[in-house]
Parts: sequence; structure tokens; C-alpha cells
Amino acid sequence: MPDETTPQATPGGAQQVQFPTDSVSISTVYTNFCRVSVTPEELVLDFGLNTQMAPNPAEPIRLSHRVVMNFYTAKRLLNALMGVVGQHENTYGSLELDFQRRARVAPRPPGTAPGARPGT
Repeated sequence: MPDETTPQATPGGAQQVQFPTDSVSISTVYTNFCRVSVTPEELVLDFGLNTQMAPNPAEPIRLSHRVVMNFYTAKRLLNALMGVVGQHENTYGSLELDFQRRARVAPRPPGTAPGARPGT
């Protein structure tokens, strides 16, 4: 069954053409690990699930999916991801990528100002 399509605005304000898609055969997987490799013509993304709580070089991360794309598609993906991550951060706050810093800072409840104490 084809999905409905709607034009989306691009950062320059122009409408981007949307192509009809068919998601009948799509599979969904969860990943928390991505390895990036490149060739002169293509970008290769290997995805997997890292189940280790602490880094353990003796236990390999099992890769399950590979996506290969040209650099034009990679740049479009980059722009799309930057847009949605930016919207997420504008709504919910900055995403801290450093696990050590993230573990030290207790998350604040939605709707509270930075530095506010709970219950105030």
C-alpha cells in the first residue's frame, strides 16, 4: 500500500518534491551502534546492537544491517537528520553525547528551567 506524500519545506524555503513510497515490505530494527566506512564513490553504514554496559574489546558488537549509498544521498540524509535532531533539541533540550557527562547530570523534568530545583 503506497504511503501518502506531502511536500516538505527545505532550509532554503523551497518545496522539496516527495516521491510516493510503498512500505509494505519494510522491516524495523533497533540500533545503538553505527560504523562508517567510505570508498571514493560510496558511504557504507553498518548498524548493530551494542549490549555491553562497559566497553569490552573481547566481546564483538554484532552487526546486523548494512546501508550503502552514494555521497549525494548521504548529504540529503545528513540534512534531514540535522533538521530533525535540531527540532528535537529545540523542543526537549540539548543531547549530550558524552556518556560520562550525561551520567553525572540528572535529567530535568520537562517544562522546568535549567537549575530549578524539583518542586519549585
